[in-house]
Amino acid sequence: MPIRARTRADPSPYPPPAGGGGTRTERHANAIGPHALADLAVWALVEEAELTPKPGLVDRRGPGAHRDLDLETLRRSARALRSAFRAMAEVAQGRAPDQALREELAAIGRAGETRMMAATGGSNAHRGAIWALGLLLAGAVIAGPGDPCRIAGAAAAIAQWPDRFAPRHTSNGEQVRQAHGAAGARGEAQAGFPHVVAIALPALRASRAAGATEEEARLDALLAVMASLDDTCLLHRGGRPALQAAQSGACAVLAAGGTATPAGRAALQALDADLLSRWVSPGGSADLLAAALFLDRIDRSFAPWNA
Repeated sequence: MPIRARTRADPSPYPPPAGGGGTRTERHANAIGPHALADLAVWALVEEAELTPKPGLVDRRGPGAHRDLDLETLRRSARALRSAFRAMAEVAQGRAPDQALREELAAIGRAGETRMMAATGGSNAHRGAIWALGLLLAGAVIAGPGDPCRIAGAAAAIAQWPDRFAPRHTSNGEQVRQAHGAAGARGEAQAGFPHVVAIALPALRASRAAGATEEEARLDALLAVMASLDDTCLLHRGGRPALQAAQSGACAVLAAGGTATPAGRAALQALDADLLSRWVSPGGSADLLAAALFLDRIDRSFAPWNA
């Protein structure tokens, strides 16, 4: 199912069933299912990848600070993950957060990661996004689509449980987390995705309300996350100096009025040049932007019901 970016005037792609009968939970279940949730997750990854210009990241201009990734590789990676996302939504149906669900989601995610690696020729395009979006998919099934905080809370309840079958090798993100005391992807999920629901989504909506284009609003949301997040991708490749440069540069763009202003665009260009010169990329922030786009799209689709 192709999904395009919608304006506020666009109708929901998932209207309530004819007659409007049933409870709110039943209407949610009838209106959006595992296939649609998987499509939304893939859509969010593609929209994040195509957003331009992003500092240090792959976008329509080129590979950013990457030698093994480009825009088409990210698109292939996103499409390869559709079946995993659908399986995650399916396995969460009728479930409550517990260790068994946590471990089943993790097993599906690892299988999805294998398909991602095959699609990208061995490049890690979306490992962090599999974790974040997988949990949020399951959270949307458990909590019902609509309120992002409720979905993130359900996802956090799942993330609190350990995975007894997790590989024993330590990932780059985990090494960075231990070395620098960063929360990392695990801490972000267990805390209920605060950089998504308390930072990215408010920034996205504030920029829209101020008259920014959708591209500008999404860039502002990315920069708001970058300004606050201890991004383990930046820490892994450039250490604290790279993280501090990214955070201060993002703050400068927002202080200049955001990407909708000439001064903000100039600051964004300077930040991009700085990150490219350091050969670093805020991949963790990009994953959380994709998560924000996913939750925002669900929330906007169900806005008439929420009201």
